[in-house]
Amino acid sequence: IQPGMNGLLTDFFDADAMADRMGEVLDRPEDYRHLGRNGAEMIRDEFLRTGGPVLLGIKVFIIGCSVLVLAISIERVAVLWSFLDRARALHETVKRCLYRGALAEARAACERSRSAAGDLFLVGFERLGRGTDAALEAAVERERTRVSLALKGPLWILGTIGATSPFIGLFGTVWGIMIAFKQIGLTGKAGIDVVGPGIAEALITTALGIIAGIESVAFYNYFMARLSRIATELKLIAEEFVELLREQKGKLMASVEAVAAVTAVTAPAESAKAPAPSPSPSPSPPGVEG
Repeated sequence: IQPGMNGLLTDFFDADAMADRMGEVLDRPEDYRHLGRNGAEMIRDEFLRTGGPVLLGIKVFIIGCSVLVLAISIERVAVLWSFLDRARALHETVKRCLYRGALAEARAACERSRSAAGDLFLVGFERLGRGTDAALEAAVERERTRVSLALKGPLWILGTIGATSPFIGLFGTVWGIMIAFKQIGLTGKAGIDVVGPGIAEALITTALGIIAGIESVAFYNYFMARLSRIATELKLIAEEFVELLREQKGKLMASVEAVAAVTAVTAPAESAKAPAPSPSPSPSPPGVEG
């Protein structure tokens, strides 16, 4: 029954071989009865002999890490897709508005935009005329750094998985070899049928760890190169934006003052148009009756 059971477990994932193996077992009634009595114990012993719950847990953990890498990669692709195109388009819109002195229109375009570069431009508009040029440049640079850091998101997870998953697979290999030596000690035999299952399962965990590591490192390097390019482009956009604010500062400040003056003139006129409140009747002097 032992050779038949070993073949049954080996061919478990092959439907045709599984059917042939069961046919061989059914042709021997005495072996079939023995399998029915001790089948659960044999499957349990085979499971423990091939690494048990430790190797199973390591394989499930590595596969879960691989799925997590794919999920994070898809999420970062969705975030970074066309990011530079949207930032360049918004930058061109802001430039055209500033050349015309249309500060309010430029701010409105930034507020409507879905690009993270809009926050960078809005910080510049908020600081315009409220301090020195150095303070304006520092504020825009801080916002650019914040946007660049936000774009990285959970990419540290990819780096961590890429660095640790091969070692987790290697731990599975060490565990499988320990199980193989334990089987040699229990059986007193050193044949391939004793040590082979544990070592084979250990090598599977190593292969899974290497695959997960390659996958995560490849995605991590791609995204870091992409983010480096985005950071450089944002730096150029921010520098050009600050230079444009400095060049157009006089015109923009005149526009701001004109808007403030119009607001100051229209406010009293609107208040004058408002109906005056009706006077309340004055109280009669004490002791005087009507």
